[in-house]
Amino acid sequence: MKRVTKLGCLALAAMLTAAMWAQDQAATSANDKPAQPAASDNDSKPGVAATDYVIGADDTLHITVWKEPDLSVTLPVRPDGKISMPLLNDVPAAGLTPMQLKDSLTEKLKKYISDPRVTVVVTAMNSQRIYVLGEVQHTGAMPLLPNMTVLQALSSAGFTQFANLKAIYVLRAVNGQQTKMPFNYKQAIKGGDPKQNIVLKPGDTVVIP
Repeated sequence: MKRVTKLGCLALAAMLTAAMWAQDQAATSANDKPAQPAASDNDSKPGVAATDYVIGADDTLHITVWKEPDLSVTLPVRPDGKISMPLLNDVPAAGLTPMQLKDSLTEKLKKYISDPRVTVVVTAMNSQRIYVLGEVQHTGAMPLLPNMTVLQALSSAGFTQFANLKAIYVLRAVNGQQTKMPFNYKQAIKGGDPKQNIVLKPGDTVVIP
């Protein structure tokens, strides 16, 4: 009886050893697999306005430097395209994206701060403008929002009772020449000919006769 019990214990120990070896092999195989690359900023969806937007004169920027409250400021881009930063004085900003300006400020601040961490946010895109003229309640310049269409611009302008909604047009400068693009408001709001509801560009003029 004792011999049988001893043999049973030996068999159980062998089974446990085999099970532990199998687990070790599985863990080793999992660790040998190549790691999947982590998502980077470049993997973000295309067409995001924050990354593509180019800063211009009269825009308003909010710049923060981590743990440096005296260097965190909200300021306009001057007509000459520059901003005035503490420690750095005049810094070119117009013509750069927020990310490019961030990199520029980070590099310049390294002379004064160890490992500066800068964030640049455009809080007012005043340099991107369109113009709405004619029989509307609000004429003049209007901030151009990302991907703004003719229909969206007109929704903020408000028509007068004399507006000819079938004869609206957009004037755009192309290669130094004015191009006229018709827009039928009544047709557009019914979903007809969606191609005429174009995305506006800086400097476009929407005329409502």
